[in-house]
Amino acid sequence: MRKTLLPTIIIVTSVILLIRLFYLQVIDETLKIKSENNAIKINYDFPERGYIYDRNGKLLVANQPSYDIMVVPNEVKNIDTLEFCKILRINKLEFLKKIEKAKIYSPRLPSVFLAQLNKLEFAAFQEKVRKYKGFYIQKRALRDYQVDYGANIFGFITQVGEKTIEKNPYYKSGDLIGRQGVEEAYEDILRGVKGVRYILKDKHNREIGSYKEGKFDTIAKQGSDITLSIDGDLQKYGEELMINKRGGIVALEPKTGEILALVTAPSYKPSLLVGRERSKNYTRLYNDSIAKPLFDRGLLAEYPPGSPFKILTGLVGLQEEVVDTETTFTCGHGFSYGRGAFMRCHCPGGIIKLHNGIYKSCNTYFAQVYKRTIEKYSKPKIGVDQWNKHMKSFGLGQFLGYDLPPGRKGHIPSSKFYDHYYPNGGWRSSTIISNSIGQGEVLMTPIQLANMMAIVANKGYYYTPHVIKKIKGHKIDSKYTTKHITTVEPRHFEPVINGLFDVYNMGTAAGLGVQGLEICGKTGTAENFTKLNGKRVQLTDHSIFVAFAPRHNPKIAIAVFVENGYWGNRWAGPIATLMIEKYINKKITRTDLEKRMLEGNLNWEYAKLYPKKDSEFIPKFTLTKQDSIRLKLVKAKQNKTKDTVKKVK
Repeated sequence: MRKTLLPTIIIVTSVILLIRLFYLQVIDETLKIKSENNAIKINYDFPERGYIYDRNGKLLVANQPSYDIMVVPNEVKNIDTLEFCKILRINKLEFLKKIEKAKIYSPRLPSVFLAQLNKLEFAAFQEKVRKYKGFYIQKRALRDYQVDYGANIFGFITQVGEKTIEKNPYYKSGDLIGRQGVEEAYEDILRGVKGVRYILKDKHNREIGSYKEGKFDTIAKQGSDITLSIDGDLQKYGEELMINKRGGIVALEPKTGEILALVTAPSYKPSLLVGRERSKNYTRLYNDSIAKPLFDRGLLAEYPPGSPFKILTGLVGLQEEVVDTETTFTCGHGFSYGRGAFMRCHCPGGIIKLHNGIYKSCNTYFAQVYKRTIEKYSKPKIGVDQWNKHMKSFGLGQFLGYDLPPGRKGHIPSSKFYDHYYPNGGWRSSTIISNSIGQGEVLMTPIQLANMMAIVANKGYYYTPHVIKKIKGHKIDSKYTTKHITTVEPRHFEPVINGLFDVYNMGTAAGLGVQGLEICGKTGTAENFTKLNGKRVQLTDHSIFVAFAPRHNPKIAIAVFVENGYWGNRWAGPIATLMIEKYINKKITRTDLEKRMLEGNLNWEYAKLYPKKDSEFIPKFTLTKQDSIRLKLVKAKQNKTKDTVKKVK
């Protein structure tokens, strides 16, 4: 057996190698194409990207023709460089740099010399392209935005980088690829498939026809169209309401998890990132460290959620059976939780239970509920971890898994966090009591808050938020149709919803309602700190509002954050009300709120952050005369110069 084993292995291996060589050399001719690379020119036919529509069938993103000048460095010979540069409006130094860059990529393969010519440049160059050996024109399709909103949702397309080319053989130098937004998330679907034509060349490098009569040529396949869950009119309206403000708006359809609007402010027009000026415009937007227009606040900004978090505190208290709907606490305009430690409360005070605790937004009531929740267990760490599990079931403290590239987890602290923060131990419920009202160590993104309200509207379940509604020729990922159920039983949601409904009737949002429309909501005000000159400084609070409507059979859940917006009912509340009315009724009756929000300007608040002269902000911020005077007063007070304050007044 041993004598025959080795010869058998050698014979079998030899046969396998011979069969493989026969297949590669006789049957499979693709290697032959590669071996004859010097005699065969490969031309790519780039497909149109798929179109993008909103949920109502409105076209949002289409395509427009674009032309790139490609170069094969080894074929560039005896050209009039000065004439060439004059046509394309570049100088000789730029010309040499681009040729050198092309040589580094490959002396024999084509790469982009100059991208995205306009029609005049293309026409001028096309007339004389035959004079410039080694150069040819490659037609592509660029995005043509039909709307001037939704830039953060769409993303943009740009030239592929070298690292991507190394990882993915589909892409070649000069190819376009989606970045950010749905362009990146659905790149494989939107891009389509390139067509390929193999052209035979003679010994003089002249094209003499198709290789093998086009046997290996393929036709370009256009990208698939996609329909977004976004309501275009609602998105546009949200961006208009947020002009001269900073923050985010996220609106969801509770029963499906579809994203109806995803607003970040400030934003930019999507058309800025198309064409020859794309790179320059992107650099300008990227370097704007003040307004941060590329930072999607709806998905990436992590804020203390403030009073809307009391909804969860109440629900967990009911589930843990530490309180019921009739449990009462007495509020004396605050809650004392230690020697010299006092949590202030702005509610009218008195006897508080769940219902009026919600619509009056009583800090004392929810601090007591949270304290009981943690102290129900033998050790604080067990109580905190149980509370943490409830929060995680609402999608908090983790990635939600939506279908857009950026994301943040927010933060829901666990016992490990506090053990690390207090290495000597000694922490207990009173140490972390601020969590009860959405301050402390709790952080949430606007989309997490909107999803929380969708869960309340659904009485205990949610679907992963997503921006895709339909893909032509494809199925939507099943994870967007999978129901997630919270650890809080459905029966506990109704009393909380009743309290949220009365927020509009007799609570902190009284006066913001719409006749004939039942809205359930919750105001929020979150403390806002920053560092100025190395010192921790408290700035104007963030304005927050969450809501869903109608009360029965909800169609929209929403979260609004307005940075430095003070009370929740001052800015975020009116904006949420207007968005809800716009979506459900398709018209606005609260024109008083609309006028105030559209004309509202918070840039003077943001200007406080920067210790510069008022005049330096005017080019960057749209400051009214009144805003400028107000800002000067603030600066004077910061500098403690009474004479200046008196002079300004």
